[in-house]
Amino acid sequence: METRKIEIPVIAELFARGEKPEYLFWVGCAGAYDDRYKKVARAFTKILVHLNVSFAVLGKEETCTGDPARRAGNEMLFQMQALQNIEKFKAYEIKKVITICPHCYNTFKNEYPDLGADFEVISYIDIINRYIDEGKLKVDTQKFAKTLITYHDPCYLGRANGIYEEPRAILKKLGGNFVEMERNRSFALCCGAGGAQMFKEAEKGNKEVFLERMEDVMQVNPDIIATACPFCMTMMTDGIKYKNQEGKMQNLDIAELIAESLNL
Repeated sequence: METRKIEIPVIAELFARGEKPEYLFWVGCAGAYDDRYKKVARAFTKILVHLNVSFAVLGKEETCTGDPARRAGNEMLFQMQALQNIEKFKAYEIKKVITICPHCYNTFKNEYPDLGADFEVISYIDIINRYIDEGKLKVDTQKFAKTLITYHDPCYLGRANGIYEEPRAILKKLGGNFVEMERNRSFALCCGAGGAQMFKEAEKGNKEVFLERMEDVMQVNPDIIATACPFCMTMMTDGIKYKNQEGKMQNLDIAELIAESLNL
């Protein structure tokens, strides 16, 4: 498939011209630095461009939300990061932020207001689901017609923010065969990387959390594990390798599935 070059608007350049986008697309650390999750950021960007959504990114001005620092116990660093971001958002008069990472979403939505933030936070899952419902995203229901898909609930979308039905609605609209794991929604098992666990050595125990979760996956034996979080993607992809399931199943983000369905 031919790769089409897309120009991504940077908010500083728009602001200098007196223009203001409707949304700031917050790429996040994973979308900017992790080679695997860069593909998710690209997929969602293609969806935004396809929909002709008014958006821009911070580009080199974007920093971390501070979520890992707070989870690891460094409250001072978290507040420094948060206050810096809040001031930047105010300077650019940003009122709506779209995130592709549930950790960024949760931190912006539930923790930044305590420090004076005043902007709307929207998950990319909500954006995709809304545009499908409005008929503006017309997915090819034949693309995954013979594909068995399961969904792993990210902790910070599900238990932390109650976003359970929207990702499932999207996957069902793709036209594939959707199957639930036994532990799902509020009973879903964590991938094992949240709470800054991604950045530290495993603690003593009999089994890694992600391997336990992969055993849940293997019970339903899907073709695709759909995820909606960079941490979950890393752990599920590792789980596929550790359990020797490469060639049998793959891990794709919901944005990637939608972009593929639209042939973007």
